[in-house]
Amino acid sequence: MKKILTVVTLSFSALWVSNIAIAKPHSDEFQNDDNRGRGKGSEQRMQRDSSDSRYQERRKNREERGVKRLQQHKWQTGYVMPQHYRGNSYKTEYQQHDLPKPSRNQQWYKINNDYILVDSESNNIISIKED
Repeated sequence: MKKILTVVTLSFSALWVSNIAIAKPHSDEFQNDDNRGRGKGSEQRMQRDSSDSRYQERRKNREERGVKRLQQHKWQTGYVMPQHYRGNSYKTEYQQHDLPKPSRNQQWYKINNDYILVDSESNNIISIKED
């Protein structure tokens, strides 16, 4: 019985000492005042921040090019209307703009000062009226 108690006591003391050893920092990096509050990844975060600004700039330029390209787009009858333009924000009422009444399953859209009549089922462009 005395041996069992000794083994159990030594096991608990070894476990307790190992927990203390784990809690201690392994390097001197965290002891410096300059590095206090900054983890190991602070340099990586700084690099990521600068690359994020470059990424944002490239994205902005790409969006501007896309807007210019869409403004120059020439619609043609028979083409399929891009999905981007099928939203309610582009739909327009024919009475307000002196457009011919659309047939069933047709809708007028206003895009870049063009009025485009689209078949709602196939999304094909039926007619184009310039503003």
